[in-house]
Amino acid sequence: MAVKRPSGPRGSFLLGSANQFREDEPTFLLESIKTYGDLVYFRLANMHTYLVGHPDLVREVLVTQGDKFEKAALDKKILGKFLGNGLLTSDGDFHKRQRRLAQPAFHSKRIQNYAEVMVDYTHQIMARWQNGSVVDVTEEMMHLTMLIVSKTLFDADVITGAADTAAAIGSAMHDFQAVSNRDYQRGFSLPGWIPTADNRLRSKAAAQFKQVMDQIIAGRRRTAVNGQVEDTGDLLSMLMLAVDEDGAVMDDRQLRDEVATLFAAGHETTSNALSWTWYLLAQHPEVEAKLHAELDTVLAGRQPTLADLSNLPYSLQIIKESMRLYPPAWILNGRAALEDVQVGDYTIPKGSTIFISPYAMHRLPQYFNEPETFRPERFTPEFEKALPKFAYMPFGGGARVCIGNAFAMMEAQLLLAAIAQRFRLVLANDEPVRYKAQITLTPAGGIKMRLVERETAVTTPPQSELSFA
Repeated sequence: MAVKRPSGPRGSFLLGSANQFREDEPTFLLESIKTYGDLVYFRLANMHTYLVGHPDLVREVLVTQGDKFEKAALDKKILGKFLGNGLLTSDGDFHKRQRRLAQPAFHSKRIQNYAEVMVDYTHQIMARWQNGSVVDVTEEMMHLTMLIVSKTLFDADVITGAADTAAAIGSAMHDFQAVSNRDYQRGFSLPGWIPTADNRLRSKAAAQFKQVMDQIIAGRRRTAVNGQVEDTGDLLSMLMLAVDEDGAVMDDRQLRDEVATLFAAGHETTSNALSWTWYLLAQHPEVEAKLHAELDTVLAGRQPTLADLSNLPYSLQIIKESMRLYPPAWILNGRAALEDVQVGDYTIPKGSTIFISPYAMHRLPQYFNEPETFRPERFTPEFEKALPKFAYMPFGGGARVCIGNAFAMMEAQLLLAAIAQRFRLVLANDEPVRYKAQITLTPAGGIKMRLVERETAVTTPPQSELSFA
């Protein structure tokens, strides 16, 4: 019996829509929804793909019938070569168990302890910035978030002497992401035993990461008292202390997989969100001026703290609007149907792949007036309350919603406030910045910006040592 499929781009006989998709993946997905409706079918070579473009149908896939889908094989094959069986790649009961074990590490009271670390590292970075100099803001934000995630995740304090540890992990993660991006662009991943340049680079990165993490974990276990590791205030401590309902804890391999996943997810995503934010602010001086007015009024020259965030609503609106236009997670990992699943008016056959794209959802005019316009003022409490759930989803949704979303939003708002209080970031040239749709939505070629120190710059010196105490 023939399968009744929703409409969508036909593509070529052999490759389907693969070539059009690879030309500009986010735009292809957005235009497909605009053209063909809430559920779109297209083929990528031999992969039968269904694109979900309505909040209610997104809910069906991620929540209501979430147990009928698993991570797509390509995502697990590419990402699993480095992230193992961590939260991003695992499925089923194992994923639920790991999620339960990891959740306490992201309790609101726990992550609030990291606010001072985030601001202090930001001031360490700004201490070497010179008024009038030009920097690649993408590289600067990447370096800053790497310092923060290294400190908060496994207490590698770069400033006070653990530079080699953080640098080694950061280098391994950079190589892994570069190789994975190339695998996604090819649409397949060769077996690890084939001695290609990418496989060798990935193997080297994995070995380097394993060596460093094994040393850190072993050091924690050596200082354990009666088998109980010390809570040093970082996320790794919480992962090592976590016990499930059967009294089991994570073994070293599981710990490595989760640390790799959290490092990858908490590093590049926030740095890209901030990079796009600076780019948008530079093009909208009226928004930037309103931000500066809020910072000057609330902070009055002192560095921001966690307690200030509730009094800085416009800075939060800016972050949300930036992540609407340029969500770092521009597409969720593909889902594969474990059985025939009824979604809307159609049956999605077993084995089909489901795509959900926050980038596409965020630019639909039925949910966002003038969706291509950067307008932070749209994110009022009333607007967000009326917005259909899953129309805006920068952190995904359902059982697999990003576990570190509160951490990421706190970090982005604090870093924006700390930097914008002291500097304006002005585009160094008139060349348009285009995105590169990799694992995250990255500014292609970086963003060159000139640092202009503000007269109301904060003068409070950063601390020389960082502590969770």
